Amino acid sequence: MSTTSTARHAGGPGPDTGPDGQDARGGRLGRIVRSPLGWMLTGLVGVGLVSGLTATGPGPVPVLGAVAAVAVYWLVMRRVARRPTPEIARRGAGREALLGGAVGLGFVLVSVLLITAFGSYSFSWAGHGFMAVVWSAVMVQIGTAVTEELLFRGLALQALEQLWGSRAAIVLTGLFFGIAHLGTPQASAWSALAIASEAGVMLGAAFLWRRNIWFVVGLHFAWNTTEQLLGIPVSGHTSEGLFTVDVHGPAVLTGGGFGLEAALVPVVIGVLLAVRMFVLARRGGRLLPRRPARHTQAG
Repeated sequence: MSTTSTARHAGGPGPDTGPDGQDARGGRLGRIVRSPLGWMLTGLVGVGLVSGLTATGPGPVPVLGAVAAVAVYWLVMRRVARRPTPEIARRGAGREALLGGAVGLGFVLVSVLLITAFGSYSFSWAGHGFMAVVWSAVMVQIGTAVTEELLFRGLALQALEQLWGSRAAIVLTGLFFGIAHLGTPQASAWSALAIASEAGVMLGAAFLWRRNIWFVVGLHFAWNTTEQLLGIPVSGHTSEGLFTVDVHGPAVLTGGGFGLEAALVPVVIGVLLAVRMFVLARRGGRLLPRRPARHTQAG
C-alpha cells in the first residue's frame, strides 16, 4: 500500500461528488451527512455504541466488539463518507500491528526501567493464574485499542484534517483524547495534559506516518497490555496483573494512582517519539495541508 497516495487521495472528492467537492446526489441533508463533520459524528456514534456495549463484557466479548466496530467503521466510510478505506486493509495488517506493538512495548519498558532505576517502582510476583490473567488482559485491551483508534485516529483525525489540515487535526484530536480521559479514576488536569501529549499527539503522529490503523492499534495494545500485566494502573484503572507494583516518590515521577501515563518520563519520551514520527510523515508527503478558504464573487 502506498501511504503517500493514500494521504493525497483522502482529501479529494469521492465518486459521488461534483467538481466543486459538493455531493452530486443532491439534498441539503445528504451534503451535511457526507461532509467530514457529518460522517465523523455518524461514525463516532456507531463505533462508540458498539464499544459501550462490549468493552467490559466477559471473555472474548471485547474482541467481538472490536470486529463489529471495524464493520461499522467500514460502512460509515464507504456508504456515508463515500471514501476508500486503505487504512484498515487486511493486506499488511499483521506486519503493521507487529511493528506498532514493538514501538509500544519499547516505549513502556524503557519508561518503566528508567522510573525503576530512580527507585520509584519495585515489582513482585502477584501469584495469580498466568493464563487467566494474560487472557483477560489481551481480550480487554484488544477491544480498547481497536475502538479508541477507530474513534480518534480513524474518524476524528481524518475528518478534521480534511477541514483544517493534518497539523491542526493532530493537535485537536490530542486534546480530545486527553479530555476524554478526565472521567477516569484518579484523573486530574495534569493527567489529561500528559495523556494528550504522550498518547493523543503521539498516536496521531503514528497514524500520519503510517496511514494505517493497525500500526496504531498495535502500539496502543502493547502499551496498555504491558502496563496491565506489570500491575501498573492503566489511565487510573487497576486490573489484575502478573505483578504488583510498589510506588515510591513524587507523583510527577511515578504517575501516582493514575499510573504510568501521568509520569514525567513517558511524557518526555512520548513527545520525542511524536516529533520524530511527524517529521517522517512530513518527509514522506503524508500530511494534508489546510484547505484554502472559498471566496465567492459578487454577482
